[in-house]
Amino acid sequence: MSLEVALFPCLSDNYGFLLHDVKTGATAAIDTPDAKEIAKQCEARGWTLTEIWNTHWHPDHAGGNVALKRRYDCLVRGPQQDAIPARDITMAGGEYFEFAGHGVDVIHTPGHTDEHIIYHIPSAELAFVGDTIFALGCGRLFEGTPDEMWNSLSRIMALPEATKLYCAHEYTLSNAKFALSVDGQNPDLLAAVADAKAKRAADKPTVPTTVGVEKRANPFVTAGSAAELGRRRTLKDNF
Repeated sequence: MSLEVALFPCLSDNYGFLLHDVKTGATAAIDTPDAKEIAKQCEARGWTLTEIWNTHWHPDHAGGNVALKRRYDCLVRGPQQDAIPARDITMAGGEYFEFAGHGVDVIHTPGHTDEHIIYHIPSAELAFVGDTIFALGCGRLFEGTPDEMWNSLSRIMALPEATKLYCAHEYTLSNAKFALSVDGQNPDLLAAVADAKAKRAADKPTVPTTVGVEKRANPFVTAGSAAELGRRRTLKDNF
């Protein structure tokens, strides 16, 4: 596999991601939380940014678009949302495109925002999931409904269990506290929490997680229904 993923912290708790193809040199930034840090990471590796893939419009995901496009003249892909700066190609979900010869499926995952999308690369067994799902959590329902989020999580859970999920924030230990409050007897959850604590104690990221782990440990996936997801999301918002 010629694809590499560089993961690095940005802002207070975001992660930045660079997807790089070693054969062609093509490099995509998935979301742009911090333009200066993304450029710094590219320079440190000798990479030139060729594309930006936005998952949704929030400023900590699209705020660096203009500066990076000005610097690299890169192609910007993003969802149907007027607040995506400098967008060249609009994605609604259901599209397929190729990145350096690797197929990318765009999946519509509303809930956190109406037009949220994720990028799945089957050949690399990975997906960039923005703020739809987190390790042991899911995004706040700022624009969507529990039904929409349930359907979106179900789409992600339909991917192969080995699929690595690159979530956009380091929320895992905070999510773990809530998860244990609603599903504290779940052995898969207990194992996931122990793993997360060990990684953070070693100053390592808990991202990526996998479909298989989240299918069995994530309280919003194991909720079993949209109604129960909604109840748990409300509890989490006030936890």
